Amino acid sequence: MSYESNPILDKLPEHLRQYIKPQNYEDYSAVNQAVWRYVMRKNVDYLSKVAHTSYVEGLAKTGISLDRIPNMYGMNRILKEIGWAAVAVDGFIPPSAFMEFQAYNVLVIASDIRQLEHIEYTPAPDIIHEGAGHAPIIANPEYAEYLRRFGEIGCKAISSAKDYELYEAVRHLSIIKEAHGTPEAEIKAAEAHIEELQQNMGEPSEMALIRNLHWWTVEYGLIGSLEAPKIYGAGLLSSIGESAWCMTDEVRKIPYSIEAAHTSFDITKPQPQLFVTPDFAYLSEVLEEFANTMGLRKGGLSGLKKLIASRELGTVELSTGLQISGKFSEVVEHEGKAVYLRTSGETALSYREKELVGHSRQHHADGFGSPIGKLKGINIAIEDMSPKDLKAYNIFEGETKTLEFEGDITVTGKIITGTRNLRGEIILITFTDCTVTHGNKVLFSPEQGLYNMAVGEKIASAFNGPADLSSFDLITHEISSTTIKPKLTDSDKKLEQYYQQIRDFREGANRTISRNKVFKEVRENYPDDWLLPVELYELAKNNNDAEFASEIEEHLETVKQNNPNVGHLIDDGLNLVNVSLTARES
Repeated sequence: MSYESNPILDKLPEHLRQYIKPQNYEDYSAVNQAVWRYVMRKNVDYLSKVAHTSYVEGLAKTGISLDRIPNMYGMNRILKEIGWAAVAVDGFIPPSAFMEFQAYNVLVIASDIRQLEHIEYTPAPDIIHEGAGHAPIIANPEYAEYLRRFGEIGCKAISSAKDYELYEAVRHLSIIKEAHGTPEAEIKAAEAHIEELQQNMGEPSEMALIRNLHWWTVEYGLIGSLEAPKIYGAGLLSSIGESAWCMTDEVRKIPYSIEAAHTSFDITKPQPQLFVTPDFAYLSEVLEEFANTMGLRKGGLSGLKKLIASRELGTVELSTGLQISGKFSEVVEHEGKAVYLRTSGETALSYREKELVGHSRQHHADGFGSPIGKLKGINIAIEDMSPKDLKAYNIFEGETKTLEFEGDITVTGKIITGTRNLRGEIILITFTDCTVTHGNKVLFSPEQGLYNMAVGEKIASAFNGPADLSSFDLITHEISSTTIKPKLTDSDKKLEQYYQQIRDFREGANRTISRNKVFKEVRENYPDDWLLPVELYELAKNNNDAEFASEIEEHLETVKQNNPNVGHLIDDGLNLVNVSLTARES
């Protein structure tokens, strides 16, 4: 096992565990720690004014320190008090898996951290975004339940065949944009590929729509009034650039509604508009409103067609509760209803998320087909027939029977047995010497063996994934690209050593370090580095070494002149030190 488990993580199904990776805390360099410290100190200073009150309160509740990258094991010891846990993953994982983790009260945290050159924003998920963005807000019980419920519903959303291709493209772009030294042409080609995919997605799938809802709430949500909203979305909470930008009039504020599901987003750019929910309770109202549009609740012909279009493993639940899980490939329609369905390849039958004995994917290795609906000319559905009714219609063991369904589906064969649900309703009838036809077309013939006919007047539900998670081998995820670790030159390694020395000095691990000597080395050999001088400035000011602080400040002015893009980062860093010092003195 690559991670330390606990009672919450113990409940995770095996197929989700395949995404978990070790955090490898020792791999974080002193530069990484300095990036975390800068972003967190700046964020908390600013966000304490503009974020929802749950954010600052949640930092303490979830054990997230401003001075060091959180250790997942330490976080889990605290998160369990609010009924949650966290695991490390490698960047983006498929949306359905991400949401399913949420359904189990598990926060997925990309354990890598952004590079210094992307300190304000990274398109790749990182520990600042996940740990400092998502984790604090889940300390709010109402929001935490929204997140869990979102995961529970979201993981049942049906994807289109193109959704996974888009996910892979976005994952690839996020990796190369965060990687050091990626040629601009390669980035532009990846962006163009995503744009082309987005323009040719066709009708948006349930997964695409619910991902929009996730983006505009969990990632980029505002809460309160349109005139004075507060931030709660993790993407904003973790971006020192966008958290300020989103509060300006440049970003349009829109009342949150189900329309957000039909508003697409571009992960590579700042958002031109944001949605504002009046409170966390309203998020759950809109989620339930959206869930009412899904195959999960509507079922019917439309739900079955979504599964066929997805070409992915899904489940149809009939009105009797019988669940058919497989890859759906065919439907026969009649008067706007499905009257026959078929899967291709391995299929399993279940009831209440538990596989029926004798109906595993091995038993239905070549697919499964069955009529749905009522018998022709008979008002009462088979599932509603009492034992007396079944006897009257000669539907019982040992009888050779022809059943004519609406939509010209006919089943003829000798009934061997029937399987009942807990309410005593027939959910499955098994025939021998059976022929199934649709008009003149033969759908099943006697030489194919026993025929298992599902019983159900209608499709009550259609959703992503199998009914019984143990029915299928779901440990099949293959990552096409992995996050790229920076390759350090000898010069880079030397700079990291200087960062480590200053960190050791500040934390009291080694007070013999000459800060002046380190500063001179950085000024001479790393004239573009600005973050370590800012940390040295903090130590100088705290030590009342005005001359040394002035020397560092003068150097940073030169850095700003040579690289104006980091000017505001330097100013903000110095301002944080001075404000903190003033607060202590007062």
